[in-house]
Amino acid sequence: MSFSQERLYQVLLAPQISEKATYVAEKNEQVIFKVATDATKPEIKAAVELLFKVQVESVQVSNVKGKVKRFGRAMGRRKSWKKAFVSLKPGQEINFVEGGAA
Repeated sequence: MSFSQERLYQVLLAPQISEKATYVAEKNEQVIFKVATDATKPEIKAAVELLFKVQVESVQVSNVKGKVKRFGRAMGRRKSWKKAFVSLKPGQEINFVEGGAA
């Protein structure tokens, strides 16, 4: 299965860096990304392998519902988004602090 490089560059939006993401990364050797809402698991795998030059073992995804927030009297809603948990093969790691693959 081959994907266009332009598409793969649009799949990953940002690394999800939070306390929970850091805990999961250390415990399960996973990295969490914010991804395009229409991205598929094979696309996410290909994008991570292309951008960070690492081998990906598996990908789990979850849809995060947007929260309802108030702006004064008006009710607004944040966008829903998709989160990808990317499991790397043993010995592989992505280090965001140094800017790129380790």
